[in-house]
Amino acid sequence: MAQQNSQPSQNSQNSDVGQLSFERAIEELESIVKRLEEGKVPLEESVAIYERGEALKRRCEDLLRRAEARVQKITLDAGGNPTGAEPLDVE
Repeated sequence: MAQQNSQPSQNSQNSDVGQLSFERAIEELESIVKRLEEGKVPLEESVAIYERGEALKRRCEDLLRRAEARVQKITLDAGGNPTGAEPLDVE
């Protein structure tokens, strides 16, 4: 049986993901995908980095959703005409 305490918990390992920029998150996600595709990572580490990859994927999706909402709000009014920018609360 593998040791439970040999790796940081998922929460502590992924705690910084919410602070990453889109560019940094996608860069790290691409690195994880590459490592997993190579198949040279031990099983336990594969699971840990897969979990981090999932957190990074969610971060990227959230940032893209927010950016898309901002662009839509910036470019269109109710009639579909460009209007300028307004503050956006997506939280």
